[in-house]
This record gives sequence, structure tokens and C-alpha cells, in this order.
Amino acid sequence: MGLRPMREDDLVAVHAIEARAYEFPWSVGIFRDCLRADYPCWVMHDQGRIEGYFLMSIAAGEAHVLNVCVAPELQGQGHGRRLLQALVQIARGRGAARIFLEVRPSNIGAIGLYHREGFNEIGRRPRYYPARDGREDALVMAMELFPED
Repeated sequence: MGLRPMREDDLVAVHAIEARAYEFPWSVGIFRDCLRADYPCWVMHDQGRIEGYFLMSIAAGEAHVLNVCVAPELQGQGHGRRLLQALVQIARGRGAARIFLEVRPSNIGAIGLYHREGFNEIGRRPRYYPARDGREDALVMAMELFPED
């Protein structure tokens, strides 16, 4: 699978993955706004078919992961790790010294991946995510980026 910057004409496919992967998906408009803001937005593709993506913002030496997703039928095959590693390299290349993200405490698979890739829990945001029975907290995780040798 290849990685490339997300384009406007990817948004329908990206949103289709988002809608399959999440109970409370982002709208196409949110993805479009991230592209228009010139945030680093990348897709993972296989023979032209979008299979995953990530979006982040970078400012003042800090990156914030906005969204990382792999098509549900492809999860558990290392694609999320590949996306996360690419995200880290791009953040480092753009001068970020640290990366922050939020994750649902119920998303055990993602939390494990983030820990294995060097993220640490640094806090909690109460009632951050919409949930079927109200709101769900977010774990806040961070990774310090050190210059590569």
C-alpha cells in the first residue's frame, strides 16, 4: 500500500471509511475544512482504492492527531501502525517536538498501538466524545519527538 497527501476528490471514499469505522463519524465538511486549512492529511491506498487516512494539525512545535483510521475490514494487519509511523515522521519533519492525541478509553486496540509506538497517557478529558449513553471521556496521550540521529 502507498501513502500520499489527501485530495479533495478523496473525501467521498475517506468519509465512507469513517462512517463504517465510527458510530459518530466526522462529516465530509470537517475533512474538507482540514484540507482547506492545509493540515497534513494523508491517505493510504492500494491500487487507487483508499484504505485508511490520518489528519493532524501542527503549530508552535506541537502536532495534534485529529483522526487516524483504517477501513474496518483491514484493521489488525499493521496498517494503523504504518499510518501512525508516517504521521510521526511528517510531524518531526515539520518541526514538531511532541505529538498529542485523544482516544476513547473503550478503544483498547488503539491505546495498545499508541503505547507500543511510544505514546504515554498524560491526562483525561471528561465527557469529550459523544456516546450512545451520553458522553465518553478521552484519554490524552503524548509522545516526545527527538531528532533522529
